[in-house]
Amino acid sequence: MATLTFLGSGTSMGIPTLGCDCAVCRSAVTPAPVGDPRNRRTRPSVLVTWGSSSQPHGVLIDTGPDFHHQAIRENIRRIDAVFYTHPHADHILGLDDLRPLTFHLPEPLPLFADDLTADAVERVFDYTFRPATRGTTIARVHLHRFQSPNEEIELFGATFRRVPVNHGKLSISGYRFGSAAYLTDMSSLPEDSVALLQNLDILVLDALRHAPHPTHSNVENSLKLVEQLKPKRAFFTHMSHDLDHSATNAMLPPHVRLAYDGLKLSFDLTPEVPA
Repeated sequence: MATLTFLGSGTSMGIPTLGCDCAVCRSAVTPAPVGDPRNRRTRPSVLVTWGSSSQPHGVLIDTGPDFHHQAIRENIRRIDAVFYTHPHADHILGLDDLRPLTFHLPEPLPLFADDLTADAVERVFDYTFRPATRGTTIARVHLHRFQSPNEEIELFGATFRRVPVNHGKLSISGYRFGSAAYLTDMSSLPEDSVALLQNLDILVLDALRHAPHPTHSNVENSLKLVEQLKPKRAFFTHMSHDLDHSATNAMLPPHVRLAYDGLKLSFDLTPEVPA
């Protein structure tokens, strides 16, 4: 079995949102039982872990600007690879915090991304990829560009497959790994990706708010996708301060829940990914 940990479940502005005094933002910083710590949402990312205590493996999906805090909270000490969904700031800006996790590795830490994301990462973190800085305390990483839309990457007995999704007019990367799939920052699914998302135990979907949004799925649309794809369990992420955790959960079907920072889910990483 493997574990999926939600490092962050919020939007690019995080919850509480700076300067906001709404009920959800207040709840995020008020101790329970008056407040709800599940409303405190850092920038979106997940960690997939598996293996034995003597040979643990961990894969990140995205390194947002809150990664340092998230890694300390979850006691992350080892990362074997990072997959990136797209080049927006809330998904890449924590790359530099990978540095101490790469110093002891025998080989550079592999990063996987599409061309658009790889270009942005190389531009923003040019000092990391500049030959002149080799040997300094930069992150020891190697950037791999996907060669096909549905490329599979094999890592320590697990398969991670890229699943294209639409983020408004932008095509970005979702991922299927075993019986789970992670689709953040999506507004809709291309028809070809539907076949890659069958027979899921866990489906993680963007659900920004109740009202429609041009580049993100909302709660109503994500519920329609859950009905279409029929996973055993679905969890919503990338949620704004429009969604209170308890109130929104009360409106959802029993097999659909809001994720929250620190939530851990067990799932099977071994099933063959559908072709």
